[in-house]
Amino acid sequence: MTGRKWISRVVLSCGTAFGLLWGVWSCGVTIEEGEELAGGGTSVLEESRDAYSRSARNMSADLIGDFTLGNSFFNTNWTTAPASASARDGLGPTFNARSCSGCHFKDGRGRPPEPGKLMTSMLVRLSVPGVDEHGGPKPDPNYGGQLNTASIQDVPAEGFATVEYEEIKGQFADGTPYTLRKPKIVIKDLAYGPLSKDIMLSPRVAPPVYGLGLLEAIPEEAILAQADPDDKDGDGISGRPNWVWDVVHKKKSLGRFGWKANQPSLMQQNAGAFLGDIGITSPLFPSQNCPDAQKACLSAIQGGEPTPNDPELTQRRLDQVTFYTRALAVPMRRKLEDPQVLRGKALFAEAKCGSCHTPKWTTGEVSDASFLSKQTIWPYTDLLLHDMGKELADNRPDYEASGQEWRTPPLWGMGLTKIVNDHTMYMHDGRARDVQEAILWHGGEGTASRDAFVKMSKEDRDALVAFINSL
Repeated sequence: MTGRKWISRVVLSCGTAFGLLWGVWSCGVTIEEGEELAGGGTSVLEESRDAYSRSARNMSADLIGDFTLGNSFFNTNWTTAPASASARDGLGPTFNARSCSGCHFKDGRGRPPEPGKLMTSMLVRLSVPGVDEHGGPKPDPNYGGQLNTASIQDVPAEGFATVEYEEIKGQFADGTPYTLRKPKIVIKDLAYGPLSKDIMLSPRVAPPVYGLGLLEAIPEEAILAQADPDDKDGDGISGRPNWVWDVVHKKKSLGRFGWKANQPSLMQQNAGAFLGDIGITSPLFPSQNCPDAQKACLSAIQGGEPTPNDPELTQRRLDQVTFYTRALAVPMRRKLEDPQVLRGKALFAEAKCGSCHTPKWTTGEVSDASFLSKQTIWPYTDLLLHDMGKELADNRPDYEASGQEWRTPPLWGMGLTKIVNDHTMYMHDGRARDVQEAILWHGGEGTASRDAFVKMSKEDRDALVAFINSL
């Protein structure tokens, strides 16, 4: 059942029941069969700091070895070449982190730094007007596609980025005040000359990585069936796909991953992160991330196996890391029967949040990972691009995504962010300090849902937040 049909059914059955007293459920909001299994058969009952790091529960024992090896390469720091541990050398020459987990701590969500402090699990994408040879963002000629804030010895780091905030005050319809914070990125100590005059910046926190194999297993035709780029049904929602360059198949493919759905597959997403974030080459991206202006970067010693001229990450190890990210389990839902959570579920439907955050999908057949096949999952995303308004815009196009469009992020597992990552900062740049602020930042196609939230009573707002935190 698609998200829009689900919403339609709930709203029609509930009518005006939202004004009734707590505990009176004539609106027919119920717990659906299997709803507690957010990741279908992969789901894990876990509420500790390791909630995002467990393997799929329905995975056969013979695959645990591959999962463990992938986990090792995901979490272990890379070192400067040459090193005795040649399987893990080749760091840099410039980079943002020494390991995947350096940004995706405990397989969870990154965060922006405190004002004036340096970024650790956040980075800044860079581009200039125009497109590259495949229709993607055109990199800055001196600094490339993202600002690398660290480097190996004798190679200057590209520069540093900090965040400053402007406080924005508002109030709910009942008069309750709130405050939002609007970020401003400050770039300083540039080592290779100024950025282009027409530079476009986009700050990005590291997204969580659990459940990605299930999202990759959703059939393409099912995702495209949700798209309505011309809003033909007149509901104000016009989700559309991003068609991006697929390095392996050398053609445009449907984008699924990344804040703007700019990656077609987990393998390409991982290989791109190895290169851009850690400075590790791979069979997909065999050339170092060194713009022509960076002479020290270009002349730095490389790793590579079996010779320095080969990629630093072999295809086998890339496959192992990719399997690890495919096989990470989704935590089970919590507090499904709580009256406040059930009320929040009804309000989620009433506000039409599920028009973009599609609750339920069924995965297709996955020949090389049968545990992902035919799973009924509850990720609360449509994997499509939506115009989220000027306030959230980074004004930086990414393939077919405009500067105001973002992919709908999955909501599953959000309620465990505080336990796993010790914060509750959401949105692509972490500007929202909790779920309530994330809702209030919605504009564009999300305006009607945001306005519905603003008009709710405090009890209803708390219920909607409680529902999202139960996912």
